[in-house]
Amino acid sequence: MPMPTNEVTAIRAAPAAEAAAHFARRLSLETDCSDVHDAMASDAPGFVLLDVRGPGAYARAHVPGAVNLPHREIGQERLAQWSDDTLFVVYCAGPHCNGADKGALKLASLGRSVKLMIGGMTGWADEMLPVATGPSSGGQRPDAA
Repeated sequence: MPMPTNEVTAIRAAPAAEAAAHFARRLSLETDCSDVHDAMASDAPGFVLLDVRGPGAYARAHVPGAVNLPHREIGQERLAQWSDDTLFVVYCAGPHCNGADKGALKLASLGRSVKLMIGGMTGWADEMLPVATGPSSGGQRPDAA
């Protein structure tokens, strides 16, 4: 009996090896809110979490432990406080905002390792994860890198 054709099945799925390579590549560029939350709760998350929104948005609500570095301010001088092998995870307001993409592009263009936290603050809120308020100290978490 032939398989029914619909919008899902009309285009054949990629071979398993191709799909595995695709999803491994995506995971090399992205992480999610839950994984960031769990890592930030550990003694050594292994990355610096950057909130790349403006200081006002950051002060209203941000991921606990995140450093505020607006994407417009990302440059070698601002990054000098972190070693060259630091992994950065960036986020912005959410899927409706491309600030995290802009921040990730700047970091990668400066030779820095970076992942994007998909969902941003919208995803964080959807997961009902805790938020912090107040201005950024602008510094690095001592155990982050």
